[in-house]
Amino acid sequence: MKFENTGLDEQVVDFTLLTEVMKENGFVLAGQWDYERVTYDYKFEMLQDVYYLRLQGYAVEGEVGHRSAKIKLLTPLLGKHYYPHGVEYGEGENFPKNIINRSEQLLKNMKKALSNLPDVN
Repeated sequence: MKFENTGLDEQVVDFTLLTEVMKENGFVLAGQWDYERVTYDYKFEMLQDVYYLRLQGYAVEGEVGHRSAKIKLLTPLLGKHYYPHGVEYGEGENFPKNIINRSEQLLKNMKKALSNLPDVN
């Protein structure tokens, strides 16, 4: 599921500041990055199901992991994890309303937090 019109997609943010803000809001970077791309996850566990709110981006300046990197954010996604296959985002997925609502609130919080950062565009 894509979360369109959040105000986050296409935003350019300093990698170090972005990572701090994401961590403060419960998102995890873990090992999900390379020198060009980055993925932050917020994990939801509900009974036997696991869902991930993902905010992805790519470096438009510098390399991910370096302090000078600038990250351009993509459209946030909500997906359901299927063991052992991975996360599915398809339109055929049914997401619990409380997870959708919580995801929307998290994205609003992220938009507000990122709008308070120095402008790097």
